[in-house]
Amino acid sequence: MSTRGQTESGAGAGGKGRRLLGEILKESGVVREHQVQEALALQRKAGGLLGEHLLSLGYCDARALTLALAEQAGLGSVDLTRVTPEADAIARVDGDTAHTLGLLPLAVRGATLVVAIADPLNLPLLDDLSFATGLEMQAAVADGALLRERIAEHYGSGGSLRDAIDAAAKSATNEDAEAAAQSAPVVRLLNSILRRAIQDRASDVHFEIFPDELRVRYRVDGALYEIEAPPVHLAAPLVARIKVMSDLDIADTKLPQDGRIEMSIDGRPVDLRVATLPGIAGEGVVLRVLDRSQVNLDLSALGPSAEEEADLRALTRLPSGIVLASGPTGSGKTTTLYSLLGEINEPSVKIVTVEDPVEYDIDGIVQVPIHEEIGVTYAKVLRTVLRQDPDRILVGEIRDSDTAAVAVEASLTGHTVYSTVHTSDAPSVVARLFDLGLEPFLITATLEAVIAQRLLRCVCASCRTSFTPNADLLRELGPDAGLVEGRELSFGKGCDQCFHTGYRGRMGIFEIMRVNPEIRSAIQAGASTDDIRALARSAGMRSLRESGLAAAASGRTTVEEVLRETMGSL
Repeated sequence: MSTRGQTESGAGAGGKGRRLLGEILKESGVVREHQVQEALALQRKAGGLLGEHLLSLGYCDARALTLALAEQAGLGSVDLTRVTPEADAIARVDGDTAHTLGLLPLAVRGATLVVAIADPLNLPLLDDLSFATGLEMQAAVADGALLRERIAEHYGSGGSLRDAIDAAAKSATNEDAEAAAQSAPVVRLLNSILRRAIQDRASDVHFEIFPDELRVRYRVDGALYEIEAPPVHLAAPLVARIKVMSDLDIADTKLPQDGRIEMSIDGRPVDLRVATLPGIAGEGVVLRVLDRSQVNLDLSALGPSAEEEADLRALTRLPSGIVLASGPTGSGKTTTLYSLLGEINEPSVKIVTVEDPVEYDIDGIVQVPIHEEIGVTYAKVLRTVLRQDPDRILVGEIRDSDTAAVAVEASLTGHTVYSTVHTSDAPSVVARLFDLGLEPFLITATLEAVIAQRLLRCVCASCRTSFTPNADLLRELGPDAGLVEGRELSFGKGCDQCFHTGYRGRMGIFEIMRVNPEIRSAIQAGASTDDIRALARSAGMRSLRESGLAAAASGRTTVEEVLRETMGSL
């Protein structure tokens, strides 16, 4: 097969630096400026990729987007409706690798393998494929949807995890970890594990090393699930492979290390945050999965009620002051604050975030990472940020008195500051601020609102079953029983779609405390947390338990899930 006449050259773009996708599409006459701006506004609000938004709005077609992406990356493009892959090329790459990297081998030209890709982000990973096949790589950009169809057509759904484990187990028996990490079977095994994690919507992948066992677990919707694990002798090669991909020191196995992997899985851009932890049996690794194609920072996607959504939107219009989100680790605090900022992420508003680490890469927002190991702390960066003329500031966490003091200073000088703290409910935040050394008059002058939240698992839509609560359940709810009594509740019976758990997806429940004059007076007088809670409830604040039971009464979650997540947060 010759690619001449079938690959449209994007050469010439490569030496000029990476150009903006919107500019390329405008120059080619595909879109107009106002259409790009509309797509950018949607991207700033909801996340995702600019090209996807242009497609969804109908402003360009897949072919035009493919050509623009190819030009942006300095590559050629290929029309897969006009190309038939050669059998020899298909045989050079296994199905797991093709699916994971989102590529289709097209032809072998001497010592070069020609492949079609949808995402130029895959280019660094082609080096690994080059090593595994012994061939140089020549990439051309293709339409993503059509590419996925062609990969499935030529490779099926991909090999099983069991096949990948068996192949890697045989290949790594007599190799040292570093050599085995570069072997094709180990590469294929890790690709298979990561691909399955993305398919199962995992937020984290755990590789845990024990003397006689390697355990691999996925966290899905907040719960851990164990998957079929490779034999323990593959632990070191797999960890070494992860460290190679994240540019960590393979030789250093005694100190924890943090890194990052950017890759594309099934044509979807994915960020993996890597954290290693030495143990008595070897290094364990946890990968935090940030699937950028699934990031949705639209406020309504968080799952608030109509009233809660209106209250949250009101917090984006504050001219100054502090808005705090509280809850345990993993309760969605940062996502909520980013969703608030997404409502006002427009050219007329300058937004700066200070985070450890930066969790979402959002266009239009200046994002600054913290590096405490070299003295780049929240307090130091925040003082510098104040000289950058921001309108809104997001501080990843107020964790010490210095950061709290600078956040107060920022709000007193006319900025709106959003941040997180760790407390069980909204009224308890006041006591936490006292613990951080803030004076009552500073709290009353700056604190505008507190959002306490939890994430609850949603009832699986595929196996949802309705029932009416019985007397035992109502008795367990006590004074809150009236919120669900006589209502039709739901639970999931369990099916393949939800791993037989009855749950699929998560939603937020919220306790929103606006600091009104009565609460300010109580804070100034040194009132207790219970007194502040009573004042907030009298002003209309709905507790986490009440918010959760309202969601259960609407059939979105279960009473058991509400009780589990709101215990101690009445």
